[in-house]
Amino acid sequence: MTWAAPMMFFLLPATGVILVIAGILIHYRKLRLQRFFPEQVRRQMSAGTLGNLSLLRQILAALGLILVCLAIARPQWGYTWRDVERYGLEIMVVLDTSNSMRANDITPTRLQRAKWGVEELVRALDGDRIGLVGFAGDAQVLCPLTLDYGAFMMHLDDVFPGIIPRGGTNIEAGLRRAMDSFDDEQGEADRVILLISDGEAHEGDLDAVISELRAKDIRVFAIGIGDPEGALIPLPDEEGGGYLQNRQGDVVMTRLDEATLLRLTRQTNGLYTRATQQEFGVEHLIEQGLAPLKRAQLEETRIRQMEDRYQIFLGLGLFFLFLEGFARLPALWTQKTERRNA
Repeated sequence: MTWAAPMMFFLLPATGVILVIAGILIHYRKLRLQRFFPEQVRRQMSAGTLGNLSLLRQILAALGLILVCLAIARPQWGYTWRDVERYGLEIMVVLDTSNSMRANDITPTRLQRAKWGVEELVRALDGDRIGLVGFAGDAQVLCPLTLDYGAFMMHLDDVFPGIIPRGGTNIEAGLRRAMDSFDDEQGEADRVILLISDGEAHEGDLDAVISELRAKDIRVFAIGIGDPEGALIPLPDEEGGGYLQNRQGDVVMTRLDEATLLRLTRQTNGLYTRATQQEFGVEHLIEQGLAPLKRAQLEETRIRQMEDRYQIFLGLGLFFLFLEGFARLPALWTQKTERRNA
């Protein structure tokens, strides 16, 4: 047997406390009666009450309340199989992992803030397949399209600057890798690439990949991350600290290139939003970009659904409480008979 709402077990000790307090009050009442009334008067006051039923009533009330509390915790045993159809989009997240994502113009770093933003997106998904591509000078599929959000999050957590060995920033490579990750046959569900980058494209032919994206009806949504005014790229202590320098020894300045990201989204019927320290842009992306898109059945599976058995506990609990309420009838009948005989 399992419990669907075990957190409701806190009601059991609460019920126990109530019963203990009730018992103390009853005992205190008896002591006060003994103190202020002689035994003969107390006997007349309790005539016809069948004192032996008092304990029975308390037991019935306790059992009733305990069973009702157990019913609220939803006991389950046995199961049935249920067919479940999942409808959604196909979303490939293309995440920039180049050195420029070490910049901390958005704290703690651009990359870490981007990972938190993707986590926020995943929490809002329901039935959409999602995958992950990391890119720098080259690109690599870090997680294929999946409905297993837990597995996706594990791969996302492992992303760090330098996970793609080849340096540089090749947005075309990331887009192509994501494009190739979709199924060859065009399904009914809309396909989306979510590009998260500062937009600096040092190599690659974006015009060519845009043409292919449009031909395959794949939309590009982009979230620009960084400061257009530019920021330095700090290096960790294990890499010598300081700031990233080019081959000439000059300190590298990285800037958000919104023009590139806007061109990608406009020419693929997508949407662009800029991340800020306060708002990454996920809510805007979902409401204005993903919500209107066409979803289709992506998976049909059978799940094992546990059977609720709370009805048994609830029925018995209410039955005991009902009996407790009617346990006074014999006493009332006896009291009525004694008065008639008197």
